[in-house]
Amino acid sequence: MKIAQVTPLYEAVPPRLYGGTERVVAHLTDALVDLGHDVTLFASAEAETKAKLVAVRDQAIRLDPAPLKSDLAAHLAQLAEVRALADQFDIVHFHTDMVQFPFFADRAERTLTTLHGRLDLKDLPAVYKRWPQFPLVSISDDQRRPLPFANWAGTVHHGMNADLYRFSPKSDGYLAFLGRISPEKRPDRAIGLAKRLGKRLRIAAKVDSADRGYFDEVIAPMMRDEPLIEFIGEIGDHQKSAFLGGADALLFPIDWPEPFGLVMIEAMACGTPVVAYRCGSVPEVIDHGLTGFIVDNDDQAAEAILRTPALDRNRVRRRFEERFSSEAMARRYVALYEKLRDGAAVYPSLVELAASA
Repeated sequence: MKIAQVTPLYEAVPPRLYGGTERVVAHLTDALVDLGHDVTLFASAEAETKAKLVAVRDQAIRLDPAPLKSDLAAHLAQLAEVRALADQFDIVHFHTDMVQFPFFADRAERTLTTLHGRLDLKDLPAVYKRWPQFPLVSISDDQRRPLPFANWAGTVHHGMNADLYRFSPKSDGYLAFLGRISPEKRPDRAIGLAKRLGKRLRIAAKVDSADRGYFDEVIAPMMRDEPLIEFIGEIGDHQKSAFLGGADALLFPIDWPEPFGLVMIEAMACGTPVVAYRCGSVPEVIDHGLTGFIVDNDDQAAEAILRTPALDRNRVRRRFEERFSSEAMARRYVALYEKLRDGAAVYPSLVELAASA
């Protein structure tokens, strides 16, 4: 098949440091090429990909040093490029939320849109009611809850390139927190658990400007003069195997409806179990008692952390390969692409396609 992948332009593909959506697009695109498909990626110029690259910006937005930038202008220019070449593709797969809807409404049946973010925002229902013809993919079943009426084609859990992550048969005796410092990610919980158990905690996390106050006022004081807690900052893919693989467990102490939580499967790829709070997609990703533990409070989390050494790290890695490899993800998407290409009705019956796949 001839497939276009359209990524957000905020991060490189794959991201150099923190970044979820663009990382998934990178792994999906390469896996589709490996499966024999003709894939074109619309991204910024520094993208590293096995696909044909249409560079729509000189570099990704977040790390661009230019003081004044317009993300809207960048994405509109990208969509113009996609539209100009759209007839070349069997399917155009968007990862850009809903910004493309007005420009592709006349050919929605030849598109697929994966929604990567939270959907419980005030203005979203009106958009998906205004453009109901676009087939949508959720990254977890839980993500759909705010928009049950939307034109869901199916749920496809994220996957990652298994070769990128090195399996660690044993840990180095610390706990890990990886991701972003923000109130909903609850790094304060992770720090509190580490102190409670007298265990080392290493934090590799991005601090957005919007969360700088939370970091300075809440998190930094919790770490100050605390020898058990080590703050590393942002890390890239080349550092994750050592960081995650060396941990007894990854702590995922969220208290918001996380649509997926990519870091959970990154840890699993290294053989590291996950202790995660029961929110959002967590019950869909973690096999309780196999790849980690799902908990409801801090007491359960502390108990679960002490139980993680008993889990078989080889089984954790095998479960990742079975459920969350980039090839497994790509094959699920190809099943949806083929039904769209072959003229399956996309509204409202696409909701039925995933059940029959």
